[in-house]
Amino acid sequence: MPRPVTALIVDDEPHVHVYLRILLNQLGIHTVWDASEGHTALQLADEHKPDVVLLDINLPQVSGLQILEKLKAAHPKMPIIVVSVEDKLETLVQARELGADEYVLKHLPRAKLLKMFSDAFDRIAEYSGGEADGDGEKPAAPS
Repeated sequence: MPRPVTALIVDDEPHVHVYLRILLNQLGIHTVWDASEGHTALQLADEHKPDVVLLDINLPQVSGLQILEKLKAAHPKMPIIVVSVEDKLETLVQARELGADEYVLKHLPRAKLLKMFSDAFDRIAEYSGGEADGDGEKPAAPS
């Protein structure tokens, strides 16, 4: 089953967009949309239906967790990877409860980030058949 080929990056820091685009390109994702805040992210997700969303928690105006909840309500099967500097356990748990498929710390070394994204994309392909809003079933979150 194919891995994601399109992505939406949601982060308010321009240098993070550049960095994540470079990593995604190395993993075969060349079609990428960018949003620096939540409302734009919701519009782009509705319009383009990306195969995966990389979502920061700390966004201006509306928090990333609120955007996560809205994205999952509108697109329940759209894979969302939270990419944040926030490393508190309660934030990770809250993100998982709201439907985050993965949680990655963006300050990790490049090789570790690449490996985590690659593994996440493999898991996404396994449970979604590579389609963000397809009929694939997501396995239950680990307890």
